Amino acid sequence: MYLTLSKRFEFSASHRYHNPGWSAEKNAAVFGPAAGTEHGYGQNYVAYFVFHGDINPETGMVINVTDIKERINSFLNVRYDHKFLNLDTAPFNSLQPTPENIATRLLEEAIPLFADEQARPVVCHLSESPSRAATAYADGRVESHYCMEFSAARRTFSPLLSEQENRRLFGIAAEPGGHGHGYQLRISLEGPVSSDTGMIVNDIEADAILRDLRELLDHKNLSTDIADLKSRPVTTENLSRYIWTKLAGSLPLKRVRLHERSDFFAEYHGSGQFYMGVKAGFNAAHRLHSPLLSEAENRRIYEKCNNPNGHGHLYCLEATIGGELDERSGALYPLDQLVKGVDTAITSWKFKHLDFDTEDFNEKPSTSENMINILWPRIDNVVGDSLHRLRLWETPNNRFTLRREVNS
Repeated sequence: MYLTLSKRFEFSASHRYHNPGWSAEKNAAVFGPAAGTEHGYGQNYVAYFVFHGDINPETGMVINVTDIKERINSFLNVRYDHKFLNLDTAPFNSLQPTPENIATRLLEEAIPLFADEQARPVVCHLSESPSRAATAYADGRVESHYCMEFSAARRTFSPLLSEQENRRLFGIAAEPGGHGHGYQLRISLEGPVSSDTGMIVNDIEADAILRDLRELLDHKNLSTDIADLKSRPVTTENLSRYIWTKLAGSLPLKRVRLHERSDFFAEYHGSGQFYMGVKAGFNAAHRLHSPLLSEAENRRIYEKCNNPNGHGHLYCLEATIGGELDERSGALYPLDQLVKGVDTAITSWKFKHLDFDTEDFNEKPSTSENMINILWPRIDNVVGDSLHRLRLWETPNNRFTLRREVNS
């Protein structure tokens, strides 16, 4: 099992894409509007620094979030926030300030700051806009992410099943009249970053490919208007694979994630690797307090989270399972059963004080790290040991992830 903590940061900066060895015409041709002017233009960035380590049995934490904030801000505020990266922040005077290069550099600068900690930064994910992001890994890998939206109708239905089987499996979604969704698609690319452009694939090329895909799918009835889908089960899982096949010949795909709703998505990683995930929220209170520490140590480590009367969160839990697709139905796992399994796992915590109203934290602090370890077997046992990844947000800024495999 692989446990990580992700901490969210924001910063604002200006930049431009410009290769000084190229003519103005070539810069404009390669980078398009992103070539900008010599004065640059702006972005509001969101950076997620991901730490991996073991849970300290005394504190129940992988690493203190306060320490992360202080150390990351020591260079993020000084070198990146409110800067013109091309002029103010080396090495971007000679390195393209793309999401790929910025994420890589942020991770490189963060790693030495935590040399004294058992938990180390292993990933930096940088979001430049709702449609563009990148992820840098400590082992040197880099991913590019592109997002788009499209609206489409469909009937969740498999021509390989009887009407009764379809209705039993898909419920109201199998109604002949169909239904619609505002889909959100994220594709992830993996490969070498070009020294000339700072990207895995040029943004202009990637955007053109996604525009063609959007034109194919947007405002269509997927069950009747897309010839390739007429004889296949029209499920979110199958749609993610269909999108992969449409893009794989043009882009170095790592994964395709398709959100049918904000609380449900399917992923396809190629070679028959399917995943699906659901989200659920729950309200709970707690107090961070360890029976293994003195009162003074508890106040020092947990600060305001040690308030004797407690505090609360609207937690968000995301459970992702993986496995083989049932080709007859086009389903990886019955969605209603997955939703029910997640809901059952958190029912005893809903509208409760975790320390006073449950017995789960009688001998350990109710940190998110301990919470996610308790939730894993509760859900995994329900879904036949197919749980792939479990994520818990205590706030939009702090996310905790438990994985069955590294880098999944």
